[in-house]
Amino acid sequence: MARQAIFDRRLEVFGYELLFRSCRNNAYDGVDGDLASSQVISSSFYSIGIENILGGKRAFINFPRKLLVEDCASLLPREVAVIEILEGVEGDEEVLEACAALRRRGYLLALDDFADGKKASPLTQLADIIKVDFRVTEPAKQEELVRRYGRRGIRMLAEKVETQAEFERARKMGYSYFQGYFFARPMIVHGREIPGFKLNYLRILREVHQPELDYKRLEELLKPEVSLTYKLLRYVNSAVFGFNRRIESIKEALVLVGENEIRKWVSVVVLPQMAGNKPGELVVTAAVRARFCELMAKPAGLESREQELFLMGLFSLLDVMMDQPMEALLDQLNTADDIRAALLESAPEGDRVASVYALMRANEQADWDKLAAIARQLAIPVERIPEIYMEAVQWGDRIFRT
Repeated sequence: MARQAIFDRRLEVFGYELLFRSCRNNAYDGVDGDLASSQVISSSFYSIGIENILGGKRAFINFPRKLLVEDCASLLPREVAVIEILEGVEGDEEVLEACAALRRRGYLLALDDFADGKKASPLTQLADIIKVDFRVTEPAKQEELVRRYGRRGIRMLAEKVETQAEFERARKMGYSYFQGYFFARPMIVHGREIPGFKLNYLRILREVHQPELDYKRLEELLKPEVSLTYKLLRYVNSAVFGFNRRIESIKEALVLVGENEIRKWVSVVVLPQMAGNKPGELVVTAAVRARFCELMAKPAGLESREQELFLMGLFSLLDVMMDQPMEALLDQLNTADDIRAALLESAPEGDRVASVYALMRANEQADWDKLAAIARQLAIPVERIPEIYMEAVQWGDRIFRT
């Protein structure tokens, strides 16, 4: 399973669409939508635990006709589930009756890949949300749909929004929700200097990733950053370490935390400062990526490089956070050549580090065919990947949302 964020107009996460992959087939072939939706319901609500996936947000779950008319949606909590009616479902009498019953019980209904055809029109009378695919719908039609249905009180969702410009256009048109990778793509502004405070964060990141950690130099870089110093001392004096005396020195705190942990801690704490003007989900996504890559190190035969793979995932959205080219940013950091090549997508074919990075991206984008192919190349049992992903999701949410 994978989750894809759905944002509101303030770029806060409204919910996640939950996507399914059959471990038996290594890919969802689109033939048995009943099985796929049933598996999502079973896994997310009864096996993994919905609180571990959603972080208190809504769950958009695809429903084919059979599961709708059999009232399977009523198994889900109405305050969490959004029933997403697939585009192939016709608004016949049975379907309309089932949807009306769900509306009366307080469920939200969404129409997926809406094309404004005659068959869909009866369902619009019951829909709370209509999803419009921005990859296949012409701009004039996008605007026409939001005018027609938005005035009825239906909330319009622009899906597969891939660029910042598309997001801005959809928001200006009047769309309420947005789904796609626009928030995780860089909007490079050439000639813009990196602000001084962010430049210092880059210096801190560069310092903690030197082969030999210079505690004195790191202390000097941290001293002007009051918030980071406060967080470090609060961290080292917490119950996590249980020291029997209070630690008040930055240098002592750095030494006591230990070299490996301080590298990771500094990276995680600095990241939100660098992405201060970006959607919060961007930082969560970077953290999930980092933990996923770290956990994949052992099964990929890269156990000795867990720390570097963690940083590879963490840095994978650095260009978006800084609005700077990735290559220029990596020039200011001390990253291994193969990590750099993976992040720039210039690694030679078969490189294991780059394969872990590609596996992470394929899982995030629900590209199950590609994920299965990379897993075979790395000799990783594909059924291990979902549990690793869920552990990464829980870790990322715990770090940045609590």
